[in-house]
Amino acid sequence: MKVEGLGIQEQRILYSRGWQERLFNLFRSWEVVLTIIFFVVMAVGASLSPFFLDWGNLLETTFNFTEKAIIALPMMFIILCGDIDVSVGSIVALASLAMGAAAQAQMPTPVLVVVGLMVGLAAGMLNGFLITRFGIPAIAVTIGTQSLFRGISQAVLGDQAYTQYPADFAYLGQGYFPGTHVPFQLVLFLVLATGTGILLHRTTFGRKVYAIGRNPVASRFSGVPVDTIRFLIFSWAGLFSGLAAILLTSRIGSTRPNIAMGFELDAITSVVLGGVAITGGFGGIYGVVLANFLLGYLKFAMGLVNIPGRVMNFVTGALLILSVIIGETFKRLRKGR
Repeated sequence: MKVEGLGIQEQRILYSRGWQERLFNLFRSWEVVLTIIFFVVMAVGASLSPFFLDWGNLLETTFNFTEKAIIALPMMFIILCGDIDVSVGSIVALASLAMGAAAQAQMPTPVLVVVGLMVGLAAGMLNGFLITRFGIPAIAVTIGTQSLFRGISQAVLGDQAYTQYPADFAYLGQGYFPGTHVPFQLVLFLVLATGTGILLHRTTFGRKVYAIGRNPVASRFSGVPVDTIRFLIFSWAGLFSGLAAILLTSRIGSTRPNIAMGFELDAITSVVLGGVAITGGFGGIYGVVLANFLLGYLKFAMGLVNIPGRVMNFVTGALLILSVIIGETFKRLRKGR
């Protein structure tokens, strides 16, 4: 690059600054950094075990995180709006309880699916109604409903479990896409993630969600139906929690009071690790999808070398804290530039 009127030394300085600016713009994107971290995790996993990079194993291990990844999709919208939902794991337990009771009554698989979805949707609508109708902070409402929904499951089941489900119900959580070795759950998640990405990045609804997260007061005065959108998103989170309950119950073949314990932490971690600012208004679908695979394969690698589950929980918590710090740093960089 040559600039008239400048000496060779000045042109070298300008050229150097141009490259610095390009590098800064590249690594200012958290998605780029996350992609690099993902490949580092894959490389480390391959070095720890020769079984890690086996395609069959990589596909099979998606069974362990696709239910959480499905919950993370509406959770992304909730956090983009500046809210939080810590009740999703308990909604899974409640929906699973309802399906278990229906199964004991000899209901067929289609009925179980409808029951799971409707119970999840009703629980999400309750969250949305309490938050928007009474103006209660989402964290307070969902902490309360988390205890309520989990308490119902514990009160009904005690130390018992529902284990009698129709034979064809198992396909939803254990089956493969016809003619392939790709899990049905994985295909479903990718389809839902694609639709969610289009909704977020290509529609006015998505633009309104970003606007609410950045300035809810200004959005309200601009004519954005803030409470309606928040109600719809919390209802959506309940619906997808019901879907996750269907897949998880089908996969493990039983309903217990502690089912889906900790799902809310994993869903929130994947969203924030994916680059969505915990304060709302910034983030996108690519980072969230990638973060789910990163966390899933990281736990798979740790499992291959017999790292205990409590250590995995420590890693998840540390990643959540680190993600919040890094997310805020990137947000300030964007504002500063």
